[in-house]
Parts: sequence; C-alpha cells; structure tokens
Amino acid sequence: MSLRILVCVKRVPAPGARINVTDDGQSVETAHLGFTTSPHEECALEEAVQLTEANGGTVVVLTLGPPEAEEQLRYAASVGAHELVLVPTDGTAWDPQRTATALTEAIEAQEAAGGAFDLILFGNESADSGGFQVGVRVARALGRPIVNGIKGIEVGAESVTARRAVDAGSEVYELPRPAVLGVKEGLNLPRYPTMRGRLASKKAELVTAELDVEAGGQRLVALRQPEEQVSNTELLGDSPAAATAVVDLLEELGVLES
Repeated sequence: MSLRILVCVKRVPAPGARINVTDDGQSVETAHLGFTTSPHEECALEEAVQLTEANGGTVVVLTLGPPEAEEQLRYAASVGAHELVLVPTDGTAWDPQRTATALTEAIEAQEAAGGAFDLILFGNESADSGGFQVGVRVARALGRPIVNGIKGIEVGAESVTARRAVDAGSEVYELPRPAVLGVKEGLNLPRYPTMRGRLASKKAELVTAELDVEAGGQRLVALRQPEEQVSNTELLGDSPAAATAVVDLLEELGVLES
C-alpha cells in the first residue's frame, strides 16, 4: 500500500516569544521575532512521514504565507517531506475563508497533476490565530469527511481509523478514504532533522502556486495587546525559623485548618 499524503502547515511566531503589535493595530511586529511551524502541524508532518515510511508513498507539504515561509517548507523537507508547495502572500493576515479557498484551489491543482491524496492533515488549530476553521472549510469544499482533535491514526486499504481523546477515554472514527484529519500536538514526538536532511532540504524543489483569491466575509478590525500580568516573589526565610511563616501562609490559603 503506497500512500499520498498532504500536510498543510503554517508559519507562526516561535512559542514563548514576546509578541508586539504595530502602532496601527493591524499586524504583529515581526522585526525581532523568530518563526516556526505551528506545533500541531509539526506532529501532523511527523505522522505523515511515519505512515509513508511504513507503507511507502509521498508526503507533500503545502503552506500559504509570505516568501519567508519557504523556511518552514525547507524544514519539512529536512525531516522527510518529499514535495513542497508555497502559495505566496504579501505577508498580511488572510481571513479563514480566503485562506481555505486558496488552499482548496492549490490542493485541487496538486491532485489534478499527481492524483488524489489518500489523506490530508491539518493542525487542530494554528498557534497564532487559533481559528479552528481552515481545515473544516477545506474538507467541506473538497467534499471529504473530517474529524478534529486527533491523537491516533491507522490507515487501512480503503479507510482510515482516527482516535480522539475525550474525558471518559477515547472516541474512534472510521472514515472512508480520501479523508481529512485535524491533528493535535501529542500524537507523536516530532524528530529533529539530521545534518544530511538539512543539506538535502536546500536542494529540494519548491513549487510556487500563485493564486488570486478574494477576501472572505471576515475583516480584521484591530489587534489589542493585553496588559502584562506582573507577579512578585516573597522570600519567607532561609532557615528553620521560616517554617512558622510557611504554616501561616498555608492556613491563609485554606490548605491547612487552623
């Protein structure tokens, strides 16, 4: 069984980075930001690579973003992706409807040229906007089933079994192929690229898909940066004499009864 899998990824600010908003409130100040692939999508990519290593096949990675998003595509190649596709933008944030329309057109073009994808993987949501919409919109436009929140995938001859964690245990879904899944971080542990992989990624062919897509119904009004939460640390003591202060504090918090 040979699989053809598409993984859609997004370039996002590195987790833990300080995010500043431009003076006009319309975008994020990127001058001193590092960027990476959204964490859910890193797991989606790793799962796609593992599935093709076990069954044979091809992993295609697609992203929509500024020209700098080539960095994330090259990284995908360094850990096992075979084909790279960039839908370039001018760097401004696209609404979910416009993004999904562009991705759908790019996917249809890829399938017309290379055959249908057995599986299309999205991150459950992006690490920056967290809209939870794009994967669902694309799946609906393509007329394919989708389940989000996935933390387990098994591919059969004609179907895919997906597992989603819930409070009481797990939900298991069996979807006919081709299917779309939204993957959650924790599905696997993404690998680090080897030196050989990094060198090979520099030579990997990158396909650019120029698309002219109209904006959707949603419009960015403004980004607002919340006030920083400041916390203070109080040293209760550095000797056995501090024990009384610790007990008093625990009683104040209601941990101990008076």
